[in-house]
Amino acid sequence: MSPHDTAARETELRWYAILTRSHQEKQVRDRLLAEGIEPFLPLSRVQRQWSDRKVWTRSPLFRGYCFARFTLDSSLVILKTAGVARIVGILKPEPIHDEEIAVLQRVAAADCATEPYEYSTEGTWVEVIRGPLAGLRGQFVRREGHQGLVIRAALIQQAALIHIGAGEVVPAE
Repeated sequence: MSPHDTAARETELRWYAILTRSHQEKQVRDRLLAEGIEPFLPLSRVQRQWSDRKVWTRSPLFRGYCFARFTLDSSLVILKTAGVARIVGILKPEPIHDEEIAVLQRVAAADCATEPYEYSTEGTWVEVIRGPLAGLRGQFVRREGHQGLVIRAALIQQAALIHIGAGEVVPAE
């Protein structure tokens, strides 16, 4: 890689995963936004039982992680942000594929019931044919009362289960 390629990569806007301190995901998102950096924090919509009723709450889909779009030149601003532990990567920050972020953003926009799920390779590859996620591909799983589409964020080794019925998917070609 030439020095010119390295310089171009450092000034290119890319998505990165940021490891946050415990329970600081939303605060990091807000602080990055205040710094003029584009953050993305996928939230899961989960029903919780309170003492007197059930309520829907939103919590980070991937605990301890927030995503942000920035250039490597601005890494220092990210690292100085309160609540940030580090930018994810081996030896240096590694960008996340735009396709992975696009899938997460699409799921967030659809406001589907989601929850964190184990990062494994089980399931049958399917494509969603109905609803706001039509065209989305992932692995369909049925286990222990759970059924849905599993999507993954490979760099951080995390996965999420989107609650979706078997009638809304077909085997992927």
